[in-house]
Amino acid sequence: MTEFDLNAYTPFASNWFIVALRRDRMSASIVGQAARNALLILRLVLGRLVGPVVGLVLAMTTVNAWPNSGPPVLIGLDAEFSWPGSTSAQAIEKGILIAVDEINRRGGVLGGRPLQLIKKDNGTVPARSIRNLRNLAETPELVAAFCGRFSPTVIEAMETVHTLKLILLDPWAAADIITDNTYSPSYAFRLSLRDSYAMPSLLRYGRNQGIRTFGMMALNTTWGRSNLRAAENYLTKYPDTKLAGTRWFNWQDESLLDKYLDLKRLGAQAILLVANDREASILLKEMAALPKSERVPVLSHWGVSGGQMNETAGTALQEVNFVMVQTYSFIGDRRPRARQVVAAANRLFGIPNARAIESPVGLAHAYDLTHLLARAIDRAGTSDRATVRQALEELPEYDGLIKRYRRPFSKGRHDALTEADVIITRYAPDGAIVPVTGARQ
Repeated sequence: MTEFDLNAYTPFASNWFIVALRRDRMSASIVGQAARNALLILRLVLGRLVGPVVGLVLAMTTVNAWPNSGPPVLIGLDAEFSWPGSTSAQAIEKGILIAVDEINRRGGVLGGRPLQLIKKDNGTVPARSIRNLRNLAETPELVAAFCGRFSPTVIEAMETVHTLKLILLDPWAAADIITDNTYSPSYAFRLSLRDSYAMPSLLRYGRNQGIRTFGMMALNTTWGRSNLRAAENYLTKYPDTKLAGTRWFNWQDESLLDKYLDLKRLGAQAILLVANDREASILLKEMAALPKSERVPVLSHWGVSGGQMNETAGTALQEVNFVMVQTYSFIGDRRPRARQVVAAANRLFGIPNARAIESPVGLAHAYDLTHLLARAIDRAGTSDRATVRQALEELPEYDGLIKRYRRPFSKGRHDALTEADVIITRYAPDGAIVPVTGARQ
């Protein structure tokens, strides 16, 4: 946890700190944390904390709210916070914290214990992620850890996760192998898209537009290769539709135009894109500079929505026919739960409305997944990871933000979403990710 300079606080804050210490009945170690919580909350009220500390305060609990309930039950988050332009890790954090706020306001878990978040930055570096997960696994009362957006980072950590018997909750990374792993029992649970959902949905959408020849441009990673397999598997069902070719690129490539033009020369009527926002922005800007007759539709996986795509691509987003897969949109969802989450995002993080939520699927997935975890903890009656892991497989129906989960997980199925949950979206001029009318696949 971050340490703070207590001398920087006002005399009033110090007096409040003493009162909090006297009134709390928890152990000395918990009192120390509770006192820091009290000071953080006061400083927030005084307007001296901003941004990241808001999330820290929300993840903690004030002294008097939990007088004899026991220590917090901890949740970890290991994600790509320092990746340039990242909005995915931040959205996942917000989704967890909104759910934690709701759960704690209702009394927490296990008869009154608050949930508390510990976050770590892996910068997409697998070795750093593995170190973070080891540190989290060694933390007393930590029951599970969320991962972030980048499938290659998560895949590299799978052996460590299962050696440590640490529950891994996946709210974004889409590579099939994360849940289609060979570990028994599996400790990986996903509430997110799978590549084997994404590619069929994009190809089906393209076929409905009359497209029969596609070209694929993909990052040269396990994520890119996972999507090529998914596309090829789908196309075996449709002899009239084909891939003209596949062109690979790397994270640091500065131009993708030659690869695009090569696929177009091979007859591609549309491009299947597996990229993050940086590479996608490069491609769209280069395409926008071409005559309109040389621009074909781009059907994209959702990695682009984990960063600042609207800012980096600029007007090219509106000059190229660009769509992408998502699994949920706050925009147009008028159900009470959706309005409740948007209102909480405004109250806790200053997000003005649904259109301003960045990386909305990360927030929505993490929100539902946190609620499912809390229910599993209560069902297990303990924070023991093996027992909670089994309880996740046995959860009954749950009416969540994204949908009503008939049974989120089972022993043989650790994916809470299905291909029927995929929608096709595009970027509006204001940067909002909006559903394409009638495009649920």
